[in-house]
Amino acid sequence: MSQTKEAWSSRMGVILAVAGSAVGLGNFLRFPGLAAQYGGGAFMIAYFTALLLIGIPIGWAEWTLGRSGGVRGYHSAPGIFHVVMQTPAGKYLGMLGFLIPVMVFMYYVYVEAWCLGYAWLAVTGKLSAGAHFGAIFASYTGIAQDGTAVHFGLESVGFWLVICYAVNFYFIYRGVSKGIELACKWGMPLLIVIALIILGRVLTLGTPDPLKPSQNVLNGLGFMWNPQDVWAGLKNPELWLAASGQIFFTLTVGFGAICCYASYLKKKDDVVLSCLTAAAANEFCEVGLGGLITVPAAFVFLGTAGIVGMGTFGLGFNVLPAVFAQMPYGNFFAFSFFTLLFLAAFTSSLSMLQPGAAFLEEGLGLARKPALALLGLISSFGTLICWWFSKDLKALDTIDFWIGTMMIYLQGFILIIVFGWSKGMGIERGWREAHEGAAMRIPRVFKFIMQWVSPVFLGIVLLMFVLNSVFGWNFSFARPHFAPTGRITDLVGSHHSDVARLAFIFILLCVGFSVLLMHLAGKRWTANPLEKQP
Repeated sequence: MSQTKEAWSSRMGVILAVAGSAVGLGNFLRFPGLAAQYGGGAFMIAYFTALLLIGIPIGWAEWTLGRSGGVRGYHSAPGIFHVVMQTPAGKYLGMLGFLIPVMVFMYYVYVEAWCLGYAWLAVTGKLSAGAHFGAIFASYTGIAQDGTAVHFGLESVGFWLVICYAVNFYFIYRGVSKGIELACKWGMPLLIVIALIILGRVLTLGTPDPLKPSQNVLNGLGFMWNPQDVWAGLKNPELWLAASGQIFFTLTVGFGAICCYASYLKKKDDVVLSCLTAAAANEFCEVGLGGLITVPAAFVFLGTAGIVGMGTFGLGFNVLPAVFAQMPYGNFFAFSFFTLLFLAAFTSSLSMLQPGAAFLEEGLGLARKPALALLGLISSFGTLICWWFSKDLKALDTIDFWIGTMMIYLQGFILIIVFGWSKGMGIERGWREAHEGAAMRIPRVFKFIMQWVSPVFLGIVLLMFVLNSVFGWNFSFARPHFAPTGRITDLVGSHHSDVARLAFIFILLCVGFSVLLMHLAGKRWTANPLEKQP
């Protein structure tokens, strides 16, 4: 069965789509929390170092690999790796580019539904009417007990979850230009306008409580951005791990989306400047908007106690509703903020579906409707697990850690190795292909960085992450200590979690199913290759 020919209608369309995939909840919740936690200035030094050494270089590599595979007829990471590496093993190395976005969508769309539901609660005044925002969050998400969130209705997450599924699959069904591009062309500018309105309100808050003169906007910005002890911060390996992780996740490199999106470019379409433009748009939303909204707003009303240790979800769904409740026209700004979060989540979740749909079409030869039906069936199982087993968000957290964190690091490492060292590509050919139709040249120093520095840097980050987050390394070289973390004890031992085990088994089943799909796709590609002359 022949594939439907897809293409972007404009260069701006693909840039906004890639920027939309990158701009997500992490820009407005995770980044501000990390920057405040790790001391502002020191964190930003590590953050921009990671941007230059792994974020931008791996982005260039992924854009180049995607376009190279696309002009040969492949639009999913397994297919692209298969044709670029010129080996049957390529599809298995690219498998994570199918598995990761599909499995991340399973829980990300659930959180997306929280945002839409909270926007409804805000516009109806029921969010500000509740004094105990932690209780509202617990009731809405079901973190107190499994199964308690499985309800339908305008004030329940179930209704909004169905809406989110329907909207996502509607735009994916419409295709690349009429669906994804259209959604991002409208969604991204609207997102930025809303963010600027909220930012204007935050920066004009002054000192809301005269009895607490220290809790003012300037001090709130200082809490976020003042350097503090930069040298002490930079000596902390945990800070570098957090900064590198944030860069990796915020740009969605190694995720599979950029590879897929770039595959719909023509051979002479620019990837160098397009990559930089999309990254710049993301950084503007993260540093210029997210970094100036969330933490200062929380600080002026609640002080440091409202920020430190709150975590991503706590900051977004407990702290900020309390902030908006104390703000003039709070319901309007709460509605605007959660609409902003929904738009950020929506443009990201679209990028999670397209790689899966593209693989099912080219790998199994399915038409668009059957491919999306199968994709919807697969993803709904994972969403139901996260939705039902909601206590302490254990199922969601387990899938997020092993797939949405660990596997993204691994896929990014594989990607930069394939670009710089594989037989089918290699740094010389990769460098030439990156500059095909380029609107600007990459500084030559990045040739060395992409071949040597980025793989080593990312390899160290991946190793440190596993040692710390899985095996409990204390970040000490002089007196190293290891104590298995909850990631291990949740799965084995007398204090294991049945839900974590169930979620992990589900992950293993999805991995096994993906391997089977790769095998079937490989047989099809061998018998009926899709390759076109680039």
